[in-house]
Parts: sequence; C-alpha cells; structure tokens
Amino acid sequence: MVDPSGKLAGRGAYLHNQRACWERGLKGALANALKTPLGSEDRQRLEEFMSALPDETAEETGD
Repeated sequence: MVDPSGKLAGRGAYLHNQRACWERGLKGALANALKTPLGSEDRQRLEEFMSALPDETAEETGD
C-alpha cells in the first residue's frame, strides 16, 4: 500500500516520488527493504501508482 503521508503503522520503505526511483525499487530493492516478496496484485497496484509519477522532479528541471 502506498502511504503518501508516511504515518500508517507497520513496516514501510521510502521511495522518492519519481518514476525512476520506483522502477529501481520494483526490480527487487523494495521487496528486500520490506523483507517480503511482492505478490502479483501488490506489484500491479504499485506499478499503477508508479505510472502516475513524473519522470523527474521540478528541482531537476530547474522549474
């Protein structure tokens, strides 16, 4: 589950709000940080969230 507030109880992992960071995380780092494998339904939900993220932040583009 994605928790943008970072306040839900339970195990968590922090990823930047950028698609590139999520792509790397979904390759294995996220499952490793959570110490549990990602099921296909979990992976699908996370990929849907990731698809809505920007490719880069405004800070990187100088905006």
